Amino acid sequence: MLDWSRIPNVVTIALLLCAFASLERHFHSPASRLWFLGWLMVLLHFIAAIFQNIPGIWGQLAFVAQVALFAGAGFLYMYAAIPDRKQPSYRCMLASLMVTSTLYISVVRLAPDAHLMLSVAAALLGLSPLTVMLVSARRVNHPLRGVVVLIYGALSIFLLSLQNQPGNVPGTNPEIPRHAIMFAVYFCCFIFVFYTYRRATAGAFITIAGFFCWAMSFVVTPLIMIYLPRIQIEKEVWDLPKFVVAVGMLLILLEDQIEHNKHLALHDELTGLPNRRLFQDRILSALDRARRTNTQAALLVIDLDHFKKVNDTFGHHVGDLLLQKVGSIFTGRVRRSDTVARTGGDEFSVILEEPTSRADAMHVCEALLDLLKEPLLLDDYMVQTGASIGLAVFPEDATDMESMCIVADQRMYEEKRRLATRSGQQTARIANLLPQ
Repeated sequence: MLDWSRIPNVVTIALLLCAFASLERHFHSPASRLWFLGWLMVLLHFIAAIFQNIPGIWGQLAFVAQVALFAGAGFLYMYAAIPDRKQPSYRCMLASLMVTSTLYISVVRLAPDAHLMLSVAAALLGLSPLTVMLVSARRVNHPLRGVVVLIYGALSIFLLSLQNQPGNVPGTNPEIPRHAIMFAVYFCCFIFVFYTYRRATAGAFITIAGFFCWAMSFVVTPLIMIYLPRIQIEKEVWDLPKFVVAVGMLLILLEDQIEHNKHLALHDELTGLPNRRLFQDRILSALDRARRTNTQAALLVIDLDHFKKVNDTFGHHVGDLLLQKVGSIFTGRVRRSDTVARTGGDEFSVILEEPTSRADAMHVCEALLDLLKEPLLLDDYMVQTGASIGLAVFPEDATDMESMCIVADQRMYEEKRRLATRSGQQTARIANLLPQ
């Protein structure tokens, strides 16, 4: 007999998948694709649930498939919340949990009288994550691994004690083992998401609360069935936490997209440094602090030498690499309280805040110029560049942002003209030495 009551869930999840696909197409985040695959598995779970009441082997296989798909979705949500997913041991641990969970449910459903197989399958639920953690302990040591080992160790002990009770045959009521496994999966999801998304946003709160309710539904449901059998709660009620989690995930993706757009509005896309808009805000704040504390602040305007020649000789790709490299060099030289911004094509600006003085600022200028004396290796090319720097100190040279920028610009162009004149004189001397 087909369970057509699952059709509304199938339609709802399909619509949610369309929303996830739309967000994934316009804004890709590290978790969005895994979340999409997880909800795809939930959709397949509901489709398999339609056929689970069919008599015979096909109904039993549909039951196993829908449980495996539901657990697999949870494992994908866990994997999406892992801070460093590049470690192969994380994939090994989640794969082992998926295999052992499916194995146990398969034995419970297809061979409920095989007590030895049930015991082995239940033991593997706890031993597999423990083994992976011990084998990779030297390379990766993360508290989330310990959480998984503890929860699945407790699950293994619970299932072993359940099936070894006198006169108990797990296959006569496969819902209890299924609920126990699903609780372990989604309680781990709750902990993983809580660990990763510890931020005060609506999306994070709704997702964390939804996973908690989702996990607890697998505890409350069997308790009501055992101790309050007269209370009839529609099964659609227990599906609500799923949709709460889906809404929370969509909100997280939208929040991330908003933050990304804000970052792009205030940062240079190529170098990741503050752009002119954020630079102006930073220098205004720096000057205000200097006025309040009666201290000094300095502005450095830096224009790279021979940048057009680099683009013409090696191509714009190498020019972009040069800008990125120079930005990282400057950022690594100044203090964290200072600001390095890209304010033009090949122009950078540095704001030096308290404590600073003209001597300190001159020392920074010399250090930055020294860093650019050596050729830079960019995409197999050795690129030689330099820079001209203009310095303005508050309040000696100027007392407002506009005046500071004008003074620093003028001094930078004076330095560039002086270097060009010196270079021309050197070229003339060399020409005079050539034989006629």
